[in-house]
Amino acid sequence: MKILYISPENTVGTLDLYRRIHESRGNQVRYVTFYHSPKGYPEDICLNLPFNFTRSVLKHLRHRVYQLYRGKNGYHTEREGYPPVWEPEGRLDAAFIAWKERVWDNRIRKAINKYGLYDADVVHFESGMDFYRDARYGREMKKRGAKIICHYHGEDLRSRGVLGELDAISDLNLSNELDLLYKHPDIHYIFLPFDTDGFRKKYPPAGTGDKKPLVTHAPTNRYYKGSKVIIPVCRFLEREGKIRFRLIENMPHKQAMELKRESDIFIDQVGDKGGWGYGMNSVESLALGICTFTEMNAHYRSFLPDHPFVNVNAGTLYDKLLYYAGNENLRRRKALRGEPWVRKHHDIAAVGESLYRYYETIGL
Repeated sequence: MKILYISPENTVGTLDLYRRIHESRGNQVRYVTFYHSPKGYPEDICLNLPFNFTRSVLKHLRHRVYQLYRGKNGYHTEREGYPPVWEPEGRLDAAFIAWKERVWDNRIRKAINKYGLYDADVVHFESGMDFYRDARYGREMKKRGAKIICHYHGEDLRSRGVLGELDAISDLNLSNELDLLYKHPDIHYIFLPFDTDGFRKKYPPAGTGDKKPLVTHAPTNRYYKGSKVIIPVCRFLEREGKIRFRLIENMPHKQAMELKRESDIFIDQVGDKGGWGYGMNSVESLALGICTFTEMNAHYRSFLPDHPFVNVNAGTLYDKLLYYAGNENLRRRKALRGEPWVRKHHDIAAVGESLYRYYETIGL
Protein backbone atom coordinates (compact mmCIF):
# COMPACT_ATOMS: atom_id res chain seq x y z
CA MET A 1 0.00 0.00 0.00
CA LYS A 2 0.93 3.61 -0.51
CA ILE A 3 0.15 5.61 2.63
CA LEU A 4 0.16 9.39 2.91
CA TYR A 5 0.06 11.50 6.07
CA ILE A 6 -0.97 15.15 5.90
CA SER A 7 -0.39 17.27 8.99
CA PRO A 8 -0.09 20.96 9.84
CA GLU A 9 3.16 20.17 11.70
CA ASN A 10 5.20 17.23 12.98
CA THR A 11 4.19 18.38 16.44
CA VAL A 12 5.58 15.67 18.74
CA GLY A 13 7.66 13.67 16.27
CA THR A 14 5.18 10.86 15.63
CA LEU A 15 5.08 11.09 11.82
CA ASP A 16 8.46 9.45 11.39
CA LEU A 17 7.46 6.74 13.88
CA TYR A 18 4.32 5.98 11.88
CA ARG A 19 6.46 5.72 8.79
CA ARG A 20 8.62 3.13 10.52
CA ILE A 21 5.51 1.18 11.52
CA HIS A 22 4.23 1.06 7.96
CA GLU A 23 7.57 0.39 6.29
CA SER A 24 8.20 -2.54 8.65
CA ARG A 25 5.09 -4.08 7.06
CA GLY A 26 6.25 -3.52 3.50
CA ASN A 27 4.23 -0.39 2.75
CA GLN A 28 5.35 2.91 1.21
CA VAL A 29 4.91 6.10 3.24
CA ARG A 30 5.23 9.84 2.67
CA TYR A 31 4.21 12.65 4.99
CA VAL A 32 3.44 16.25 4.16
CA THR A 33 3.52 19.07 6.69
CA PHE A 34 2.30 22.63 6.25
CA TYR A 35 4.99 24.14 8.50
CA HIS A 36 8.46 23.29 9.76
CA SER A 37 8.68 21.85 13.26
CA PRO A 38 10.27 24.37 15.65
CA LYS A 39 11.41 21.44 17.80
CA GLY A 40 13.61 20.02 15.07
CA TYR A 41 11.70 16.81 14.38
CA PRO A 42 12.36 15.07 11.03
CA GLU A 43 10.64 16.42 7.93
CA ASP A 44 9.64 14.69 4.71
CA ILE A 45 7.71 17.01 2.39
CA CYS A 46 7.32 20.39 4.09
CA LEU A 47 5.34 23.04 2.21
CA ASN A 48 6.55 25.82 4.51
CA LEU A 49 3.27 27.70 4.11
CA PRO A 50 2.75 31.20 5.53
CA PHE A 51 0.39 32.00 8.43
CA ASN A 52 1.57 29.40 10.94
CA PHE A 53 -0.75 29.87 13.90
CA THR A 54 1.26 27.50 16.08
CA ARG A 55 3.82 30.32 16.43
CA SER A 56 3.44 32.46 19.51
CA VAL A 57 2.80 35.85 17.86
CA LEU A 58 0.12 34.60 15.47
CA LYS A 59 -1.35 32.32 18.14
CA HIS A 60 -1.74 35.31 20.48
CA LEU A 61 -3.27 37.40 17.68
CA ARG A 62 -5.78 34.66 16.86
CA HIS A 63 -6.74 34.37 20.52
CA ARG A 64 -7.38 38.12 20.72
CA VAL A 65 -9.51 38.11 17.57
CA TYR A 66 -11.50 35.11 18.81
CA GLN A 67 -12.22 36.92 22.06
CA LEU A 68 -14.37 39.27 19.98
CA TYR A 69 -16.53 36.30 18.99
CA ARG A 70 -16.24 33.80 21.84
CA GLY A 71 -15.72 35.98 24.88
CA LYS A 72 -12.99 36.05 27.52
CA ASN A 73 -11.55 32.59 26.79
CA GLY A 74 -11.20 33.32 23.09
CA TYR A 75 -9.79 30.43 21.09
CA HIS A 76 -9.72 28.28 24.23
CA THR A 77 -13.52 28.27 24.36
CA GLU A 78 -14.75 24.79 23.47
CA ARG A 79 -17.15 24.39 20.58
CA GLU A 80 -20.44 22.65 21.15
CA GLY A 81 -21.76 19.75 19.08
CA TYR A 82 -21.38 15.99 18.74
CA PRO A 83 -19.12 16.27 16.92
CA PRO A 84 -18.47 20.01 17.03
CA VAL A 85 -18.27 21.27 13.44
CA TRP A 86 -15.95 24.01 12.28
CA GLU A 87 -17.39 27.14 10.75
CA PRO A 88 -15.94 30.64 10.35
CA GLU A 89 -16.37 32.85 13.38
CA GLY A 90 -17.71 35.70 11.30
CA ARG A 91 -17.18 37.65 8.09
CA LEU A 92 -13.65 38.70 9.00
CA ASP A 93 -12.59 35.13 9.78
CA ALA A 94 -14.23 33.77 6.61
CA ALA A 95 -12.58 36.43 4.45
CA PHE A 96 -9.16 35.78 5.96
CA ILE A 97 -9.40 32.01 5.46
CA ALA A 98 -10.52 32.43 1.85
CA TRP A 99 -7.63 34.81 1.17
CA LYS A 100 -5.12 32.56 2.97
CA GLU A 101 -6.14 29.54 0.88
CA ARG A 102 -5.75 31.55 -2.32
CA VAL A 103 -2.22 32.41 -1.21
CA TRP A 104 -1.53 28.74 -0.39
CA ASP A 105 -3.18 27.25 -3.47
CA ASN A 106 -0.38 27.46 -6.02
CA ARG A 107 2.18 25.95 -3.64
CA ILE A 108 -0.20 23.10 -2.70
CA ARG A 109 -1.05 22.24 -6.30
CA LYS A 110 2.64 22.22 -7.26
CA ALA A 111 3.41 19.83 -4.39
CA ILE A 112 0.54 17.52 -5.38
CA ASN A 113 1.92 17.28 -8.92
CA LYS A 114 5.60 17.14 -7.97
CA TYR A 115 5.26 14.41 -5.35
CA GLY A 116 2.35 12.48 -6.86
CA LEU A 117 0.09 13.10 -3.88
CA TYR A 118 -2.96 11.73 -5.67
CA ASP A 119 -1.24 8.35 -5.84
CA ALA A 120 -2.09 6.94 -2.40
CA ASP A 121 -4.26 4.11 -1.14
CA VAL A 122 -4.68 5.57 2.37
CA VAL A 123 -4.62 9.19 3.49
CA HIS A 124 -4.23 10.06 7.17
CA PHE A 125 -5.38 13.61 7.90
CA GLU A 126 -3.58 14.43 11.15
CA SER A 127 -5.60 16.93 13.18
CA GLY A 128 -8.47 16.22 10.80
CA MET A 129 -7.05 18.91 8.48
CA ASP A 130 -7.20 18.95 4.70
CA PHE A 131 -5.13 21.43 2.72
CA TYR A 132 -8.43 23.30 2.27
CA ARG A 133 -11.32 23.90 4.66
CA ASP A 134 -13.80 22.56 2.08
CA ALA A 135 -11.82 19.26 2.02
CA ARG A 136 -11.45 19.38 -1.76
CA TYR A 137 -8.27 17.29 -1.68
CA GLY A 138 -9.82 14.66 0.59
CA ARG A 139 -12.96 14.52 -1.56
CA GLU A 140 -10.84 13.99 -4.66
CA MET A 141 -8.90 11.18 -2.96
CA LYS A 142 -12.17 9.55 -1.92
CA LYS A 143 -13.33 9.61 -5.55
CA ARG A 144 -10.08 7.91 -6.52
CA GLY A 145 -10.78 5.08 -4.08
CA ALA A 146 -8.45 6.00 -1.19
CA LYS A 147 -9.38 5.23 2.39
CA ILE A 148 -9.70 8.40 4.48
CA ILE A 149 -8.54 8.45 8.11
CA CYS A 150 -8.79 11.44 10.44
CA HIS A 151 -6.65 11.53 13.58
CA TYR A 152 -7.72 14.19 16.06
CA HIS A 153 -5.57 15.77 18.75
CA GLY A 154 -6.17 18.26 21.55
CA GLU A 155 -7.83 21.42 20.37
CA ASP A 156 -8.82 19.93 16.99
CA LEU A 157 -12.23 18.96 18.36
CA ARG A 158 -12.30 21.13 21.46
CA SER A 159 -11.65 24.53 19.89
CA ARG A 160 -11.94 24.03 16.14
CA GLY A 161 -14.29 21.14 15.34
CA VAL A 162 -14.35 18.71 12.44
CA LEU A 163 -14.33 19.88 8.85
CA GLY A 164 -17.85 18.82 7.93
CA GLU A 165 -17.08 17.63 4.40
CA LEU A 166 -14.04 15.66 5.52
CA ASP A 167 -15.87 14.10 8.45
CA ALA A 168 -18.63 12.98 6.08
CA ILE A 169 -16.22 10.89 3.97
CA SER A 170 -13.89 9.63 6.70
CA ASP A 171 -13.62 5.83 6.91
CA LEU A 172 -11.94 5.85 10.32
CA ASN A 173 -11.47 8.42 13.09
CA LEU A 174 -8.73 8.04 15.68
CA SER A 175 -7.50 9.94 18.73
CA ASN A 176 -4.92 9.52 21.45
CA GLU A 177 -6.88 11.93 23.69
CA LEU A 178 -9.44 10.16 25.87
CA ASP A 179 -11.75 13.16 26.27
CA LEU A 180 -12.19 13.41 22.51
CA LEU A 181 -13.93 10.03 22.53
CA TYR A 182 -16.78 11.86 24.25
CA LYS A 183 -16.94 14.51 21.51
CA HIS A 184 -17.52 12.38 18.40
CA PRO A 185 -20.00 9.53 17.83
CA ASP A 186 -17.55 7.39 15.82
CA ILE A 187 -13.98 7.72 17.03
CA HIS A 188 -11.48 5.20 18.41
CA TYR A 189 -8.57 5.39 20.83
CA ILE A 190 -4.96 4.68 19.91
CA PHE A 191 -1.87 5.29 22.04
CA LEU A 192 0.83 7.68 20.88
CA PRO A 193 3.68 5.75 19.21
CA PHE A 194 7.05 5.93 20.90
CA ASP A 195 10.52 4.53 20.24
CA THR A 196 11.14 3.05 23.69
CA ASP A 197 14.53 1.59 22.75
CA GLY A 198 15.77 4.95 21.51
CA PHE A 199 15.90 6.53 24.98
CA ARG A 200 18.83 6.50 27.36
CA LYS A 201 17.38 5.77 30.80
CA LYS A 202 18.03 7.82 33.92
CA TYR A 203 17.33 5.16 36.56
CA PRO A 204 18.76 3.58 38.59
CA PRO A 205 20.69 6.77 39.49
CA ALA A 206 23.59 7.12 41.85
CA GLY A 207 21.36 9.26 44.09
CA THR A 208 21.02 12.98 44.52
CA GLY A 209 23.47 13.11 47.42
CA ASP A 210 23.40 16.51 49.06
CA LYS A 211 21.58 18.07 46.11
CA LYS A 212 17.94 18.89 46.37
CA PRO A 213 15.83 16.92 43.85
CA LEU A 214 15.40 18.62 40.50
CA VAL A 215 11.78 19.23 39.44
CA THR A 216 11.03 20.15 35.83
CA HIS A 217 8.00 21.29 33.85
CA ALA A 218 7.98 21.58 30.03
CA PRO A 219 4.79 23.24 28.79
CA THR A 220 4.16 23.69 25.09
CA ASN A 221 1.18 25.82 26.10
CA ARG A 222 1.08 27.20 29.64
CA TYR A 223 -2.68 27.66 29.62
CA TYR A 224 -3.41 24.06 28.68
CA LYS A 225 -0.84 22.59 31.06
CA GLY A 226 -1.99 24.48 34.13
CA SER A 227 1.39 26.19 34.43
CA LYS A 228 -0.27 29.06 36.27
CA VAL A 229 -0.65 26.64 39.18
CA ILE A 230 2.50 24.53 38.72
CA ILE A 231 5.13 27.24 38.40
CA PRO A 232 4.26 29.22 41.59
CA VAL A 233 4.16 26.03 43.69
CA CYS A 234 7.56 24.96 42.39
CA ARG A 235 9.05 28.42 42.83
CA PHE A 236 7.80 28.53 46.42
CA LEU A 237 9.30 25.13 47.27
CA GLU A 238 12.54 26.19 45.62
CA ARG A 239 12.70 29.30 47.79
CA GLU A 240 12.01 27.09 50.81
CA GLY A 241 15.08 25.02 49.89
CA LYS A 242 13.08 21.81 49.30
CA ILE A 243 13.68 21.40 45.56
CA ARG A 244 15.49 22.82 42.57
CA PHE A 245 13.18 23.85 39.73
CA ARG A 246 13.75 24.19 36.00
CA LEU A 247 11.23 25.39 33.42
CA ILE A 248 11.87 23.82 30.00
CA GLU A 249 10.21 25.57 27.06
CA ASN A 250 10.78 27.27 23.70
CA MET A 251 13.74 25.16 22.62
CA PRO A 252 14.51 22.33 20.16
CA HIS A 253 13.38 18.89 21.28
CA LYS A 254 16.90 17.47 21.52
CA GLN A 255 17.99 20.22 23.91
CA ALA A 256 14.80 19.88 25.95
CA MET A 257 15.38 16.14 26.33
CA GLU A 258 18.90 16.64 27.65
CA LEU A 259 17.54 18.96 30.33
CA LYS A 260 14.60 16.69 31.12
CA ARG A 261 16.89 13.68 31.55
CA GLU A 262 18.43 15.34 34.62
CA SER A 263 15.04 15.50 36.39
CA ASP A 264 14.15 13.69 39.59
CA ILE A 265 10.48 14.68 39.24
CA PHE A 266 8.70 15.80 36.09
CA ILE A 267 5.31 17.58 36.23
CA ASP A 268 3.21 17.31 33.08
CA GLN A 269 -0.07 19.10 33.85
CA VAL A 270 -2.80 19.90 36.34
CA GLY A 271 -6.37 20.69 35.38
CA ASP A 272 -8.18 19.42 32.33
CA LYS A 273 -7.94 22.57 30.22
CA GLY A 274 -5.85 20.94 27.52
CA GLY A 275 -7.37 17.49 27.70
CA TRP A 276 -7.26 14.76 30.28
CA GLY A 277 -4.31 12.89 31.67
CA TYR A 278 -1.04 13.09 29.82
CA GLY A 279 0.71 13.51 26.49
CA MET A 280 4.06 12.91 24.85
CA ASN A 281 5.85 14.90 27.57
CA SER A 282 4.83 12.26 30.09
CA VAL A 283 5.60 9.35 27.78
CA GLU A 284 9.14 10.67 27.42
CA SER A 285 9.68 11.25 31.12
CA LEU A 286 8.34 7.80 32.04
CA ALA A 287 10.58 6.17 29.44
CA LEU A 288 13.55 8.05 30.85
CA GLY A 289 12.82 6.59 34.28
CA ILE A 290 11.62 9.80 35.92
CA CYS A 291 8.96 10.02 38.60
CA THR A 292 6.13 11.73 36.72
CA PHE A 293 3.28 13.86 38.09
CA THR A 294 0.08 14.60 36.19
CA GLU A 295 -3.62 14.90 36.88
CA MET A 296 -5.51 11.67 36.16
CA ASN A 297 -9.24 12.20 36.50
CA ALA A 298 -11.74 9.43 37.22
CA HIS A 299 -12.27 8.66 33.52
CA TYR A 300 -8.57 8.14 32.93
CA ARG A 301 -8.03 6.17 36.11
CA SER A 302 -10.79 3.80 35.02
CA PHE A 303 -9.40 3.59 31.47
CA LEU A 304 -5.79 3.02 32.62
CA PRO A 305 -5.92 1.45 36.09
CA ASP A 306 -2.29 0.28 35.79
CA HIS A 307 -0.89 3.77 35.15
CA PRO A 308 2.45 4.68 36.84
CA PHE A 309 1.76 8.38 37.42
CA VAL A 310 1.65 10.29 40.67
CA ASN A 311 -1.87 11.71 40.45
CA VAL A 312 -2.03 15.38 41.43
CA ASN A 313 -4.38 18.31 41.10
CA ALA A 314 -4.23 21.99 42.02
CA GLY A 315 -5.16 21.22 45.62
CA THR A 316 -2.71 18.36 46.20
CA LEU A 317 0.31 19.41 44.14
CA TYR A 318 2.15 21.20 46.95
CA ASP A 319 1.79 18.40 49.50
CA LYS A 320 2.63 15.58 47.11
CA LEU A 321 5.58 17.42 45.65
CA LEU A 322 6.95 18.11 49.11
CA TYR A 323 6.43 14.45 50.12
CA TYR A 324 8.07 12.95 47.03
CA ALA A 325 10.90 15.48 47.09
CA GLY A 326 11.87 14.18 50.51
CA ASN A 327 11.65 10.48 49.66
CA GLU A 328 14.13 9.23 47.07
CA ASN A 329 13.15 5.58 47.46
CA LEU A 330 9.53 6.42 46.70
CA ARG A 331 10.58 8.38 43.62
CA ARG A 332 12.68 5.46 42.49
CA ARG A 333 9.85 2.96 42.87
CA LYS A 334 7.53 5.13 40.83
CA ALA A 335 10.20 5.80 38.23
CA LEU A 336 11.01 2.12 37.70
CA ARG A 337 7.37 1.42 36.77
CA GLY A 338 7.46 3.92 33.91
CA GLU A 339 9.52 2.32 31.16
CA PRO A 340 7.78 -1.11 31.22
CA TRP A 341 4.39 0.62 31.10
CA VAL A 342 5.43 2.78 28.15
CA ARG A 343 6.76 -0.28 26.33
CA LYS A 344 3.48 -2.13 26.90
CA HIS A 345 1.19 0.63 25.64
CA HIS A 346 3.19 3.13 23.56
CA ASP A 347 6.04 1.26 21.90
CA ILE A 348 5.86 1.45 18.11
CA ALA A 349 5.38 -2.32 17.88
CA ALA A 350 2.31 -2.21 20.16
CA VAL A 351 0.85 0.85 18.44
CA GLY A 352 1.49 -0.72 15.03
CA GLU A 353 -0.53 -3.79 15.99
CA SER A 354 -3.39 -1.59 17.17
CA LEU A 355 -3.34 0.57 14.04
CA TYR A 356 -3.43 -2.39 11.68
CA ARG A 357 -6.31 -3.93 13.58
CA TYR A 358 -8.18 -0.71 12.87
CA TYR A 359 -7.09 -0.99 9.21
CA GLU A 360 -8.73 -4.39 9.01
CA THR A 361 -12.07 -2.93 10.12
CA ILE A 362 -12.14 -0.68 7.03
CA GLY A 363 -11.06 -3.36 4.58
CA LEU A 364 -7.33 -2.73 4.36
